[in-house]
Amino acid sequence: MDELRNKVALVVGAGVDGDEGIGNGRATAITFAREGAQVVCADIDESSAEHTAQLIRNEGHAASAVTFDVTDLTQVERAVDSVIAAYGRIDVLDNNVGIGVVGGVTDLDPADWERVMRVNVTGAFNTMRHVIPYMAEAGGGSIVNISSLASVRWMGYAAASYYTSKAALNHLTRTTAAEFAARNVRVNAVLPGLIKTPMVTNVAGLTDAYDSADTEELWRERERRVPMGRMGQAWDVANAALFLASDRSAYVTGVELRVDGGITLVSGR
Repeated sequence: MDELRNKVALVVGAGVDGDEGIGNGRATAITFAREGAQVVCADIDESSAEHTAQLIRNEGHAASAVTFDVTDLTQVERAVDSVIAAYGRIDVLDNNVGIGVVGGVTDLDPADWERVMRVNVTGAFNTMRHVIPYMAEAGGGSIVNISSLASVRWMGYAAASYYTSKAALNHLTRTTAAEFAARNVRVNAVLPGLIKTPMVTNVAGLTDAYDSADTEELWRERERRVPMGRMGQAWDVANAALFLASDRSAYVTGVELRVDGGITLVSGR
């Protein structure tokens, strides 16, 4: 449908931990490419970023890969500048990087708290810091930050650093949207609910937090909590990001789009 025709999209977190399956970032990169964007697949894992780019090229679409650590301001600046040098602009920035650690305020390792905050909040700050000036100079652009339903509610288990970091990302999204609205730089967030992605199985302690014996039981328990009776897929998150990235949302900024199968309807905020 060419929703992003002639646009350059930088998808940060386009790889997959372990490089198997389809996570939110990989699904988003593929979706953007299918809609006509020149996609730059960014990840801290070079081979995983390149694998996503190759999947896109295998479908006959345009994609390249770049590697950097979102917590390293110098690496971010160098990578963003390289994209500008190669393509002349960045029309869409999609921040898909995020990590989670189970644990509340009394038992979470302070080092884990710091690490989650650096990746989930400072990472988005760093990429926006370097991309927004280019967008503003070009006349506008769209930034999509992938947050979480955990940013606005209790999810049934302690994860203080994850909850807090995603809530901070929401407010960073809103305030940045307000700051740059007059420059036509739109900034929005997607709040996925219970999504079946490879990242979920890599969160240490999550199976125990759900009182599940193994991964399959974890999936079943998560499905039971969703009014629609199933978890979402990475493609659901990608399609929400596509709307916010495209000109169909040209008058939308500072919103938090929940993609949760109705969880919010039956369990509070």
